[in-house]
Amino acid sequence: MAAKLELKDLRKDFSGTEIIKGISLTVEPSEFLVLVGPSGCGKSTLLRMIAGLEEISSGELYFNDELVNDWDPARRRVGMVFQSYALYPHMTVEQNIGFGLKLAKKPKAERKERVEEALRVLQLEALRNHKPSQLSGGQRQRVAIGRAIVRNPNAFLFDEPLSNLDASLRGQMRMEIGRLHQRLKNTVVYVTHDQVEAMTLADRIVVLEAGKIRQIGTPMELYERPADLFVASFIGTPTMAFIPVRCVKGESRPEFALKDVADSDRNIGLSAAYSSDLIGQEMTIGVRPEHCFLASGSDAVLNGNVILIERLGADTFAFLDLPGSDDPVAVRLAEKDTGIAPGQKVGFGFDHTKAMLFDERGEAVQVKNQEVPC
Repeated sequence: MAAKLELKDLRKDFSGTEIIKGISLTVEPSEFLVLVGPSGCGKSTLLRMIAGLEEISSGELYFNDELVNDWDPARRRVGMVFQSYALYPHMTVEQNIGFGLKLAKKPKAERKERVEEALRVLQLEALRNHKPSQLSGGQRQRVAIGRAIVRNPNAFLFDEPLSNLDASLRGQMRMEIGRLHQRLKNTVVYVTHDQVEAMTLADRIVVLEAGKIRQIGTPMELYERPADLFVASFIGTPTMAFIPVRCVKGESRPEFALKDVADSDRNIGLSAAYSSDLIGQEMTIGVRPEHCFLASGSDAVLNGNVILIERLGADTFAFLDLPGSDDPVAVRLAEKDTGIAPGQKVGFGFDHTKAMLFDERGEAVQVKNQEVPC
């Protein structure tokens, strides 16, 4: 049975240093929840707390409405898949998958039935007699997943399972893990630093920073309506373009004056209606690369130099060094613009209907009569 997980103000400290700082969330039965964040944000520690491999300093953890803080990992019935395959080199695929059941002294007939089902689901039947040294990285990871499947877990916990694979194999394994979840309908909590994995696999994503939740939402909610600058910069490849501005009084609504740009006296008027209470504040306009374009004349908000062209097949991106921006700004090029080269000076513009606005604290600004995501 797929488990419902409830985390209520979970905290973890090591030698007086708090690593997990009050995490509260609910994982619904059969949901695929992904934890993302930079290295050191606490995502793997939180996963190990759910598994029972790390003690909970304070707070409560429930599996299907039962408090499990003091339950050992075996009693929680979770299937843990680690970054390292940790297969027994002298055992075959079949033996590796069934070894945990053998240790648990399950009847031989039951062991055989569960192992056969795992081999079938993971398409490993033809490799049942192979040793780990005869397998590719993706095949080894499937064996590791098979060890978790045979336990009939309430929840699968994945700790960066694809980070040891090359790019091609990661793509294949993402697809296989997605298919596996669709077939088994287990609850999944998946840790990764790779946002492509998160955007591809997740029903919902939890973005963590320094042991705290910054935002929870579906992949597209986080992409289209990030709650703050951190989420906006972390979700999306290439990252969102950020333009520092100051809010000033316009003719009919607030406008935004470019900062740190000596040769520009023009203001930017965004399509959304923002409150006049913002006038005088230092702010940031954020725009996704697909909403940016090369421009000339009055359509050009800024002028900058091309520092890199990134060709990805279907898409080509130009990275521009724009005045006032700390990092290069990515623009997805139209077909007519793909002939530009590094070193050229170009104009930069963007779709004002797609822009986001962030306040002095870096939080998304509420548009009149709309709610900011939380």
